[in-house]
Amino acid sequence: MMGSLVAVYRRELTAYFQTPLAYVFLAVFAFAAPAFAFHIGRFFDTNRADLAPLFDYLPWLLVILMPALAMRAWAEEKDRGTLEFLMSLPIPLWASTGGKFLAAWTVAAAAIVLTMPMWIAVNYLGEPDNAAIATAYVGALLLAGSYLAIGQALSATTANQVVAFVLGAGACFLLTMAGLPLVLSVLGENAPAALSEFIAGLSALEHYDALRNGVIAVADLVYFLGLILAALGAAGVMIAEQRGGGR
Repeated sequence: MMGSLVAVYRRELTAYFQTPLAYVFLAVFAFAAPAFAFHIGRFFDTNRADLAPLFDYLPWLLVILMPALAMRAWAEEKDRGTLEFLMSLPIPLWASTGGKFLAAWTVAAAAIVLTMPMWIAVNYLGEPDNAAIATAYVGALLLAGSYLAIGQALSATTANQVVAFVLGAGACFLLTMAGLPLVLSVLGENAPAALSEFIAGLSALEHYDALRNGVIAVADLVYFLGLILAALGAAGVMIAEQRGGGR
């Protein structure tokens, strides 16, 4: 069973680097993340040796780039007519779903690693809290994985990669916006407090912020891992239904 997962993982990871997609993605991420930190986050104006400006704006970058990375997962299989062939192989559906996700997550992790020279730089400039920075990187990786899983689930609904990207970016945007004070204040005026608290609890930004601030809580880890598993499970169900329906 694990051999099937590894086989799909290798196939998908190779496919990313056989086209310009992975290289363009890594280049854009490597340029955009520092640009957000230096120019929008005003890194040098803070006069602090930490990576707060990077991690403050990273979720908004992930909202766009993770769906772009995930959009090909199932939509491309449908568009090229290779989904039926993939489903006919003696590979469990969970292995196909998990392999595709892990391959994309590997590319996302490589992109996040490309920001680590900034970590080296802040250690050169001062004495940052390296444990908190490491925890923030864990949060960034989990947030990226959650957005990837959501994007791949929505990719299973269409054969058009552009549509898959728009759906994925929209869903990730809403999941991020749900935790903002502006949204919660509007809900507080027109909805019961319990509903506002529930929506805030669903926000990826709220759970990410805890990790970004150096706090590792079981609830936050369970949230991200649960979101990933739920999204991948939804993708598997949709693909299984389409296979059963002959679509």
